[in-house]
Amino acid sequence: MCFVSSENDMKTTLPKTNDISRAWLLVDADGKSLGRLATKIADALRGRTKPIYTPHIDTGDFVVVVNAEKVKLTGKKEEQKLYDRYSGFRGGLKRTKASTMRALHPDRMITLAVKGMMPKNHLAKNAMKRLKVYAGTEHPHVAQNPQAVEL
Repeated sequence: MCFVSSENDMKTTLPKTNDISRAWLLVDADGKSLGRLATKIADALRGRTKPIYTPHIDTGDFVVVVNAEKVKLTGKKEEQKLYDRYSGFRGGLKRTKASTMRALHPDRMITLAVKGMMPKNHLAKNAMKRLKVYAGTEHPHVAQNPQAVEL
């Protein structure tokens, strides 16, 4: 059986780089669970919330996260969760508790959680540059007029 294509066939269109419009989203992390918040942020950075999403094209938005110091950890994670850094030298493993990380660098908690949920490719590296995390309520991106979203 032979199928003849007609002009009414549906066609798959791929978004071009100049067709992609990047919005600025403002997320308040106050009282939100770290993991659930990170998955929503990762989806927005990749563009999975848009109808033009394509896995191999970067269609994501800018995400500004405020109140990172007030993000919630469930259970005993505040004292049991560890963040590892490795210097590359023997014996160079440094471990930091989540409570210490919250006191010193609360923005890194969200950044590391989102980074772990991104794909391991060059698109993720570019998408992570569009993530802006701030410990308090103030941020320098007022001129971009970010839209407050509830994730």
